Amino acid sequence: MFSKACEYGIKATIYIAVKSMHQERVSLKEIAEEVDSPVAFTAKILQSLARHGIIDSQKGPTGGFQIQESKIDAITLHQIVHAIDGDNIFNGCGLGLKQCDASKPCPVHDKFVGIRDNLKSMLHNTSLYELATGLDIGLTHLKR
Repeated sequence: MFSKACEYGIKATIYIAVKSMHQERVSLKEIAEEVDSPVAFTAKILQSLARHGIIDSQKGPTGGFQIQESKIDAITLHQIVHAIDGDNIFNGCGLGLKQCDASKPCPVHDKFVGIRDNLKSMLHNTSLYELATGLDIGLTHLKR
């Protein structure tokens, strides 16, 4: 459903949030290793998240990535998805056709509208805090 970049971005943001709740910054290499993503690809994803104000980046020997603890509950899954994939998931055709809208619907257009609305609601109503604290077995979930 989400692009690979978005999947890595969600996992990376959750990892950074968990570490930030323990007042720890994490390095690019550590994040890439934790989410099982190539370092260069992870760097591009993290740049996008930082540009959208979701994560903070600090350069230097004591640098790394973190999220202000006060922001963790305010960040939604929708913000993370939007920062990486934009709104394509909400606007594209369910079958991937170039021309599909209410006036020229594809065979699943009307069914997909409801699914899309439910997805949008879930993304808007799921906080990063909820995701980060919902990992009851630990961070090993992120590599799946």
